[in-house]
Amino acid sequence: MEVMENLNGKTALITGASSGLGEAYALKLASMGVKVILVARRADRLRALADRISAEHGIYAASVLPMDLSAKDAASTLASVLKGRGTQIDILINNAGFGKTAEFIKENNKFIVDELTVNVSTLVELTHAFLPGMVERKDGIVINIASTAAFQSLPYMAVYGATKAFVLSFTEALWGETKKTGVKVIAVCPGPTATEFFDSNGNDPALGKFIRTSENVIDSTFKALQRRNSPAAVIDGPLNKIIALISRFSTRRFSITLSAKIMKPKKKS
Repeated sequence: MEVMENLNGKTALITGASSGLGEAYALKLASMGVKVILVARRADRLRALADRISAEHGIYAASVLPMDLSAKDAASTLASVLKGRGTQIDILINNAGFGKTAEFIKENNKFIVDELTVNVSTLVELTHAFLPGMVERKDGIVINIASTAAFQSLPYMAVYGATKAFVLSFTEALWGETKKTGVKVIAVCPGPTATEFFDSNGNDPALGKFIRTSENVIDSTFKALQRRNSPAAVIDGPLNKIIALISRFSTRRFSITLSAKIMKPKKKS
């Protein structure tokens, strides 16, 4: 419990904070006395969330920075703005990310480039901007949102799955570099979660029975962080853990074939 008790007065930067997991992390941290900086494209949603947090936890509990993280130099611009304000980031939650269920050859090229930028490049750049200060202070938390998609190739979400595999590998490597510095680095691997993700990608894969809630994912995150030697990654939910384990012990061919059957978009009647 020590980690959770020491967060009061800290400052967290949360990307993709306008809904879903980002919103849930913001609400949880604000309830623990953390000042939250909310980043996403939808300014109205951010301001509504900030108003709610400020009303419940104090006028300075939340601030907003509307920004499209797929834009060129978005990460460096964000880091520069915060540095210019003299803002110290104690907790970084790289939650922004998106994907789409579709055949790769039918995907729009700009969509692919934006997906790679947000899911990978922005995450890496923001981590590189704020992790050194945490290491220097010997205190801080970096939470990178990966996915159970990181554990196997994902037909019909080929780019998304590959980006999440990168996030998992990258975060585990940073965990190895920083585990003796006092900084906690963790990759959170949710399975299908009841957020806007599946609503916004325009498809309905056969994943309903695996759906978890944002609150489930938040609980899994903080339970892992509470451990004295917190893990490099945490998979949310017992069924998701079993699925990830099976994918590691089955042949890659079998895993890919099964994923293709599950993820193939349904034909519209």
